[in-house]
Amino acid sequence: MFTFAGQGAQRAGMLAELPDSRAVGDTLAETADTLGCPVATLDTHEALASTESVQLALTVAGVAAARHLVAEAGPPDAVMGLSIGAWPAAVIAGAIDYAEALRLVRLRGQLMAEAFPQGYGMSAVIGLDETTVRALIADLYRDEAPLYVGNVNSDTQIVVAGHEAGLERLAEQATERGASRVQRLDMAVPSHCELLAAPAERLAEAAADTVFNAPQSAYFSANRRRRLWRGADVRDDLIYNMARTVHWAATARIVHESGYELAVEMPPARVLTRLHPCMDGPGEAVAVVDAGWHNAAALIRRARAG
Repeated sequence: MFTFAGQGAQRAGMLAELPDSRAVGDTLAETADTLGCPVATLDTHEALASTESVQLALTVAGVAAARHLVAEAGPPDAVMGLSIGAWPAAVIAGAIDYAEALRLVRLRGQLMAEAFPQGYGMSAVIGLDETTVRALIADLYRDEAPLYVGNVNSDTQIVVAGHEAGLERLAEQATERGASRVQRLDMAVPSHCELLAAPAERLAEAAADTVFNAPQSAYFSANRRRRLWRGADVRDDLIYNMARTVHWAATARIVHESGYELAVEMPPARVLTRLHPCMDGPGEAVAVVDAGWHNAAALIRRARAG
């Protein structure tokens, strides 16, 4: 399985670290033609202050990296992405054309940033379970400073989306309840909650004429916690995932139970590999940034042979 991280995994210069291969070169050329701008302008420090540029850069990195590994070791049996990571996952699965994905991802970032230009964000609560965090949110929720569970990344890493004032109160209360850490994420918008329902509807309107195909690799939705088989279901997942809670750990377990034993995380980070839950039976999660391109390809070939 190929996995693709979401916003927060970005870093400046990440696209320049992709291998010098034909698959990567062709992807970057297609990107420049589609967007009408040099690819190098997407991942500068200045550019990554923009939600639009971050989401585009992560999509480009994911697709280019995966295409390189496909050329080296063959296509993945399954894919899964977290938030914006679902878009490159869908491209690699053949569910949406890359150029169309770039067009919609650009609009996705614009719509999210326009809806919440300031005053909102996300914080990761480390060391408390979902039930405890939800109880805290219920106590701290205010109409003028709403809070929502955005991601259940692991049993003890819950990401909360909402207003900055609420997030500040959450940090204080969660620490008092025993959280080992509360960390603000590099996110300028409150993703994966009902606050983004309106931008999602606008994205749906823009995607009305886009063709979505049945995925050729198994496509797992971290929002719906199951495999999606139809193009229409992948469309729904991509368009609305900005407004739906992510259940990464639960979905990773479902993938493992479905028989997919190797999870290879595409650059630029190792976020998902660190979140991979402990499970019984054979299984391995590796990040390309740790294993290296050659070793990652070798692991994929070995898994396919087995």
